[in-house]
Amino acid sequence: MNSRQLYFVKPHQVEIRDQQLPPLQPDQVLVKSLYSGISAGTEMLAYRGQLPDDMVLDESLAAFASQKPNYPLQYGYACVGRIQQVGKNIDVACIGKIVFSFLPHGSHHVCTMDSVILLPKDINPKEAVFLANMETAVNLVQDGNPGLGDRVVVLGQGIVGLLVSGVLSEFPLAGLYSVESLDGRRTLSSQAGVHETFSPVCKNDITALNDKLKQQDARGGADVVFELTGSPAALNLAVDFCAYSGRIVVGSWYGTKRAEINLGEKFHRNRLAIVSSQVSTIAPELSGRWNKARRFSVAWDMIKKCQPAQLISHCVPFAKASEAYQLLDDSPQDATQVIFDYQD
Repeated sequence: MNSRQLYFVKPHQVEIRDQQLPPLQPDQVLVKSLYSGISAGTEMLAYRGQLPDDMVLDESLAAFASQKPNYPLQYGYACVGRIQQVGKNIDVACIGKIVFSFLPHGSHHVCTMDSVILLPKDINPKEAVFLANMETAVNLVQDGNPGLGDRVVVLGQGIVGLLVSGVLSEFPLAGLYSVESLDGRRTLSSQAGVHETFSPVCKNDITALNDKLKQQDARGGADVVFELTGSPAALNLAVDFCAYSGRIVVGSWYGTKRAEINLGEKFHRNRLAIVSSQVSTIAPELSGRWNKARRFSVAWDMIKKCQPAQLISHCVPFAKASEAYQLLDDSPQDATQVIFDYQD
């Protein structure tokens, strides 16, 4: 059987190729894709040729564990589909069940049953596309560890930023603020539960946010700042907003982009901590009590609460994949979450 698979073939060019699937083994299933989500962060680095060439794509995911970021390459990690066939060691009752997988964009996949995640009954397939990014959001919030009455700033309101804001809106914070340059995303940020949102390109907005963070203490600032813009320059803004002994959680993957960060002045005197956060692993301080299954369970719960399907701006037929990436590259202000539809 053939599958239509998406390949990044060179910067700013993707192709859909027919690919022969391997025979189904006893412990494997055949999954027909329904939807898959484009990561406007990581995947756009691949699309633009900005992935570091000295690392594998993702050691924690079997589909990418040995794949170097050299063209042509496959990517994508938010695929939702229906099981069509099962190997002889798999219960036939699994046929027809809808599952999530961390597999690249493609119309069909052959994979092991333990590499897919069954959807809860009250989650629809379009919502399930957000599982990977919601797990990332949960991991970021765990790494930020905001406390009762903390003031928190989220830089960047792309999909991950909006999901982080939605998760944080469930916390008893003294203030939850976002910084985002695009008007439409600031509106979505308010809808996600942020108390106030500000533009980084408006000097008055930045002054107003700094004043708000220092209302009760001249040395005040944000207890936690999440840097989720994908732009290294935002790190300096994070340092400016952070309070004495505050934490900056970096969830952006900059790829080959270099960060010029000012480590003098405020950073030097304020005992700031910069935390690298990445969803592939469990934070060491949590690993004795948390595992991936527990984190996925929380992510599903947060999907139910945040209802991220409303963030889908475009549902694009898989055959028009190149148009979807061009849209994200040329007009990010017009696209929030873009997903592929495989239903012919």
